[in-house]
Amino acid sequence: MTPARLLRSDLQFISELIPEGSRVLDLGCGDGDLLAYLRDERGCTVRGVELTASGIARSISHGLSVVQDDLDCGLAGFPSRSFDFVILSQTLQIVRNPALVLREMLRVGERAVLSFPNFGHWRVRGYLALRGRMPVSKTIPYSWYDTPNIHHTTLKDFREFVTANGGVVLKEIPLTSNAGSDGLHAVRVGANLRAELAVAIVTSAAGGSLSGGGAGA
Repeated sequence: MTPARLLRSDLQFISELIPEGSRVLDLGCGDGDLLAYLRDERGCTVRGVELTASGIARSISHGLSVVQDDLDCGLAGFPSRSFDFVILSQTLQIVRNPALVLREMLRVGERAVLSFPNFGHWRVRGYLALRGRMPVSKTIPYSWYDTPNIHHTTLKDFREFVTANGGVVLKEIPLTSNAGSDGLHAVRVGANLRAELAVAIVTSAAGGSLSGGGAGA
């Protein structure tokens, strides 16, 4: 089994966005599978930040350099522009202060790469409209009373959030599930309505342009 097979579907898309030899910081790196892949397969210089003891232990078992820290407290331990890419995968909706986290990502890295579930997906809208209950789905698998998701965002909301915090979305990859499979594929039309989750590259530099997916519904 190759390291790529260990990656969650959205992490596979993220890994393809990282050029060989990049300096990479992964926030909320979990078990460190993405960092290990980028190090071994892309020749990247990698570091991680993780809060849980179990995640840190697993990351260290991969031979990774990981620090224990709370993202809501900022990234004071990392100098500005010390990384080419700072990654935050399916964690933006969990942190208490997403604006601080994004601004710190843009300070520490030349590019920020984020993945997040899209609460504007048509199944989520229909679930709430037709059943009158908080949605549960493959990408939002928690009941309302035990969910770690404290900030619910759509693709449209995310774009406005980035702009409000001094960022520019350089590339957006809206993703949805393949029928009968656990894999993901890119959505070409109606991204805000059809995407279950999204991967985005963000920078603090002016003059960026949005690509990959339209405003949708």
